[in-house]
Amino acid sequence: MDVFEKCSKIRETTQELSSNGHYFFFRKIESPQDSEVVVNGKRVIMIGSNNYLGLTCHPRVKEAAIKAVQTYGSGCAGSRFLNGNLEIHEELEKKLARFFHKEAAVVFATGYQTNLGAISALLGRNDLAIIDKYDHASIIDGCRLSFGKVKKFRHNDMKDLERTLEGTKNKGKMIIVDGIFSMEGDIADLPAIVKIAKAYDARVMVDDAHGIGVLGEGGRGTAEHFGLEDQVDLIMGTYSKSLAAIGGFVAGSKEVIHFIKHVGRSMIFSASLPPPWSPP
Repeated sequence: MDVFEKCSKIRETTQELSSNGHYFFFRKIESPQDSEVVVNGKRVIMIGSNNYLGLTCHPRVKEAAIKAVQTYGSGCAGSRFLNGNLEIHEELEKKLARFFHKEAAVVFATGYQTNLGAISALLGRNDLAIIDKYDHASIIDGCRLSFGKVKKFRHNDMKDLERTLEGTKNKGKMIIVDGIFSMEGDIADLPAIVKIAKAYDARVMVDDAHGIGVLGEGGRGTAEHFGLEDQVDLIMGTYSKSLAAIGGFVAGSKEVIHFIKHVGRSMIFSASLPPPWSPP
């Protein structure tokens, strides 16, 4: 059996959908990301973008990216672990930590890599990841790359979360949830999750890719929205949504962030965030 056999099958399916006008993926956009974009020469309303605050074309954002290229060039030519660690990366991390009221933060090249690196670094062989059934794929893949075990609970079901945690004594545990679930659009029941986590001696990590810039009085996301910033152990976010660029970050205690920086493989073995997307 040919390992490539599956490829021809999906090609046939997509070609059939395309010929019937029902293939809607990989559309070519011929203009900047905005409330309206040009597709096939036609101006249409954009309703699928994550550019929540409309900052991708903001003059100050573009100016900062241009200045970064003029100062540092177009790339870092290496991992942050070795030669790719720029001063603007560290300045950005300090500002992120301050903004999210945490001790420290670390920046990755993408949001996807952030979850892969942080989760896989923190979950050892005797640890458990407790995740919502509808968590983002990057959370699931981060768990798969770790040596820990994974338990899922029904979406936003706190009784099922408690059931999942039963019998986990003497295990390291981290509850990982989306702040705002990207497909459903609902918000994690963070107050209940934090309460249950305390009862079962578990840590809490919130992927707030879709919450930052949208929730909370200061735009700090789900934890601020519920007044729980000091009770959520790790806040993960991405620059590819409200913050109008690319890259990801995680904020938490100095000790935990220091550990992730030295163990997170998706940062150590990947080129660092390019200067245009790193200005603090």
